[in-house]
Amino acid sequence: MSPEAYLEMAETEERHWWFAARRTILSALLDTLPLPPNPAILELGCGTGGNLEMLSGLGRVSAMEMDEVARGIAQSKSAGRVDIRAGSCPANIPFAGQQFDLVCLFDVLEHIDDDRQTLSAIKTLLGPDGRAVITVPAYQWLWSRHDEALHHKRRYTASELKAKALQAGFTVERLSYFNTLLFPLAAALRIKERLTRGAPAGTAVPPAAVNHAFRTVFGAERFLLPRLSLPFGVSVLTVLSHA
Repeated sequence: MSPEAYLEMAETEERHWWFAARRTILSALLDTLPLPPNPAILELGCGTGGNLEMLSGLGRVSAMEMDEVARGIAQSKSAGRVDIRAGSCPANIPFAGQQFDLVCLFDVLEHIDDDRQTLSAIKTLLGPDGRAVITVPAYQWLWSRHDEALHHKRRYTASELKAKALQAGFTVERLSYFNTLLFPLAAALRIKERLTRGAPAGTAVPPAAVNHAFRTVFGAERFLLPRLSLPFGVSVLTVLSHA
């Protein structure tokens, strides 16, 4: 992502419906995981730090971010409470030799050239009973100029993500699409953009009423995902553990 994109994200991720609802959903899911008391948590690709407060409510958090601008913003947000280091996946993860109870990649894997090697590297960071939680954008046919603006390499189906996780030696404990309730609208907007060659969607916060409505609808999936696997959606989520 460009420095400009990170600056825009930093300004909006607390209020924007997508970021806010995703945190709500992920928080509900993480609460169901069998983590030990005060778990050691690592977020790879923490961006501007929008998830660090949520994760800090669960345990001791460390993070990695390759972009200097984003890393500086995240460090400022965390006020020194989180160990945030420079690095990149898969070959330059600055926590070699350490093990974590929870490793998170929230919409990060799609930015990485070698996603297979990255999954293998994640496995070495997990303690014996550790879990990795990964989210990615779904369906290559939803590819748009928004993906290009964010420097995505690919989008995934659930079966593709599962296959790569299994090849890396993981057990797939949970696998589901999400952002399902808003999927028809998202798909229609992507198709319209492709047909009209419109501008890519940004991360600017929409009008308050729209932002609230989308946050409420998307956030309602927090009641579904801890219990159900949804059959389609704009994103994919998986929980992985050692085989």
